[in-house]
Amino acid sequence: MAELPTLAAALAASSIVALGATVQGAVGFGLALVAAPVLVQIDPHLVPGPMLIAALLMLGLTIWRDREGIHLAGVGWSVVGRLPGTVVGAFVIGAVSADRMAAAVGVVVWLAVILSLWGPRLRPTPYTLVAAGVLSGLMGTTSSIGGPPIAMVYQHESGVRLRGTLASFFLVGGVMSLVALHFVGRLGLRELCGAAVLAPGILVGFLLSSRIAPLIDRGHTRVAVLATAAAAAAILLIRQLS
Repeated sequence: MAELPTLAAALAASSIVALGATVQGAVGFGLALVAAPVLVQIDPHLVPGPMLIAALLMLGLTIWRDREGIHLAGVGWSVVGRLPGTVVGAFVIGAVSADRMAAAVGVVVWLAVILSLWGPRLRPTPYTLVAAGVLSGLMGTTSSIGGPPIAMVYQHESGVRLRGTLASFFLVGGVMSLVALHFVGRLGLRELCGAAVLAPGILVGFLLSSRIAPLIDRGHTRVAVLATAAAAAAILLIRQLS
């Protein structure tokens, strides 16, 4: 019999997921960044399976809402890069401590933000997308934060294109992760029950983000992307110092 969280734990978990879903639905990424560290403290069983299932719900809703902006070619090239990046990330985990790797990822993201402010303007070309996909796979595997590299490539695009494309990219990666969890026995009734606990937060966050996204789309998409990426890097570094 699957063990459900207490009512207080369920409310707390759903609330933090609502906050993360609001950020992701408005900016394009950020759900795992905001929610995963807190969910582990509330109930370790809510990560990774239930969190991934809930994330798929959020991604599906975002794809439906922002479907007109999806850059299918960009999704394809990013996935091409994601595969080797994930493999490299798996080997890196075995060779480097998790703390050092997370700190390194944080520094890399900060450098990327700085380069975006004063460096050359990135465009979503096959070369930049494959490179971003590799970095996303590496970062996602080693630190669970794989959104910034792809988001940086699309930072000058419209909010609808950014969110729709990122959601499609994450959907492919999320399905791959769930398949992997199934084969190692980490995807079953308990995970489905945990996802059901998180689902209300996803719905609330999506509705809130649908109100906020049009405001960000009024010329603030790039600022939102860079601010969220910088926050992701800061959180990674703070975790290692605490």
